[in-house]
Amino acid sequence: MTKPVHSIYNLHFALVCLSSLLFSASFNMLIPELPAYLSSMGGGEHKGLIIALFTLTAGISRPFSGRLTDTVGRVPVMAVGSIVCFICGFLYPILSTVSGFLFLRLLHGFSTGFKPTATAAYVADIVPRERWGEALGFHGICFSTGLAIGPFIGSTIRLAYSLNVLFYASSFLALMSIVILMNMKETLKLKQRFSLSVLKISRKDIIAVEVLPAAIVTLLSYVAYGAILTVIPDWSGHLGIMNKGLFFMVFTIASLLIRFIAGKVSDRYGRIYVINTGLVLLVTALIVIGYQKTSFGLLAGGVIYGIATGILSPALNAWTVDLSQPNHRGKAMATMYISLEAGIGLGALISGWFYQDVIGMVPSILYATAVTTVLALIYMTFRSKTPEKHRDDFLMEAEV
Repeated sequence: MTKPVHSIYNLHFALVCLSSLLFSASFNMLIPELPAYLSSMGGGEHKGLIIALFTLTAGISRPFSGRLTDTVGRVPVMAVGSIVCFICGFLYPILSTVSGFLFLRLLHGFSTGFKPTATAAYVADIVPRERWGEALGFHGICFSTGLAIGPFIGSTIRLAYSLNVLFYASSFLALMSIVILMNMKETLKLKQRFSLSVLKISRKDIIAVEVLPAAIVTLLSYVAYGAILTVIPDWSGHLGIMNKGLFFMVFTIASLLIRFIAGKVSDRYGRIYVINTGLVLLVTALIVIGYQKTSFGLLAGGVIYGIATGILSPALNAWTVDLSQPNHRGKAMATMYISLEAGIGLGALISGWFYQDVIGMVPSILYATAVTTVLALIYMTFRSKTPEKHRDDFLMEAEV
């Protein structure tokens, strides 16, 4: 008997994708302009903290967001992330000192500590597991669309108007994300009422051990992204690119074009094959960006980088879901995102420390992050194949 094909493209899926697009555009539209903004306040030596502080609170909040996602519900946790973005956009113009700015970067990080964790669990709830790779790939397209248009629009607003208008525009997009969430149906069946006791976590609530293989690869591969967020805005200006968001738009468009296909391929041929391909391309991209010291070389490297991340992201997300326990999916996704934020934060902090506004250091920083990506590839090459078998068992159960 032929198994019926379940459609993943329904209203709930469309709403969560649109909300994620607006959310990602909201906080990413600020990224290209923040390094120069911090320098204008006299805090140029702290550029590495722009991303590092953001990812610090994102990582710290993951165990709490994972627990809340599995107890209180997916939708309320997603809403918290968007609300934080909405509030921060209004606070940037008010807290206009170096210390105030760095405090806001800490606060702003709670947004990505909450929303993506609950979103991934929500998508896994409403999509058949044999199509998780495809669904997470398509959701990644929407999230990445926000990554693409956010920085470009943000720099355009900054050039045409002012930084304050940019901050308020960020809040507006976050508000639109909240409005969409208000129309989404909760998918967690056994919900609890929120209480302070829900926030009490133990060591076993922090890390889902079963998804550590995916978490390790995520950490090592996202060190490069932290470095790119820190040094590429200045590197773009050095190479004569006026709009500092152009690199981010180019690499994200490339990512968009490959994500949907990559998700389907990982469903069909397995996560390991797809992840290894993405890691090889990521190393290539980092070498190209560092070696080609022209605007064309930077953008060409951005295209390769986008293809690499477009291949890696849905496969790593789907691999995490494969390895997770259904009743602890929020914790599993939180574990993966903790490693993601740790990688980005380390990349930003270390690259900022070495950079110190010396533009000639950028190529060496990029080569160093290529080495960490090679470590991820070595790990994938020599690790056990057990997780792929785990995935195949899932698919066999789904066919029963």
